[in-house]
Amino acid sequence: MTGRGGPVFDGARRIEMADAFQEGGEHYHRVRPGYPPESLEWLLEGRDPDAALDVLDVGAGTGKFTQLLDGRGWRVTAVDPSADMLAQLQRNVPAARTLEGTAEHLDLADHSIDLAVAAQAWHWCEPLAASTELARVLRPGGTVGLVWNQLDVGTPWVHRLARIMHAGDVHKPDFRPHVGPELRGLQCLQTRWEQQATPEGLLELVKSRSYYLKAGEAIRAKVLANLRWYLFDHLGHTPGENLALPYFTQTWRAHT
Repeated sequence: MTGRGGPVFDGARRIEMADAFQEGGEHYHRVRPGYPPESLEWLLEGRDPDAALDVLDVGAGTGKFTQLLDGRGWRVTAVDPSADMLAQLQRNVPAARTLEGTAEHLDLADHSIDLAVAAQAWHWCEPLAASTELARVLRPGGTVGLVWNQLDVGTPWVHRLARIMHAGDVHKPDFRPHVGPELRGLQCLQTRWEQQATPEGLLELVKSRSYYLKAGEAIRAKVLANLRWYLFDHLGHTPGENLALPYFTQTWRAHT
């Protein structure tokens, strides 16, 4: 089942599908898109731009969003349940402190964080428990950012691409994340941008998705065959051709 911004699963199914990302950190980091800098700048709105902050990237994966947090003189902690993903993050962002854990169970002191971000990760969390835990570690007036890259399926060729890829991260303008009562004043910034890719890169992108990772060999082969036909035979792209894959990034901001 897919939802408005990411997959939607019940508790057991969510844990099963999230387990797909326990390995493959190097591949994931190579093929997945980053995030527009506007997402972070908006989360910081109203703060002193020179302040030294304690920031948390939860469900950090290989550090795609952590890289935006790095280099600003902040104390950055990255949390993820996958040791393999965190090993890749440590190579990409060596200054970050890394901890194995989840948004529902953080090995952090009360009121020790100014800004907590979950990028492409909140749909893997139990939102009420995660909200309570983030509110515990945030300082009064702290900020939570929930960020999603969503394929722009209003573009016809991307709509069909997403269906072939079984992508859950498709753009729905009326998406609103579920958060607990501790997180107040939920607001959204929407940014449209493009990832530069090749047809071969899109074939690799599908291999980084939970549907593909948890599928059997027959389904995987079918997905790749359908995608090759669509990109090369139907759309007529050539190997190595530069493509612009359009995304919307939805950045949600709340405060404790």
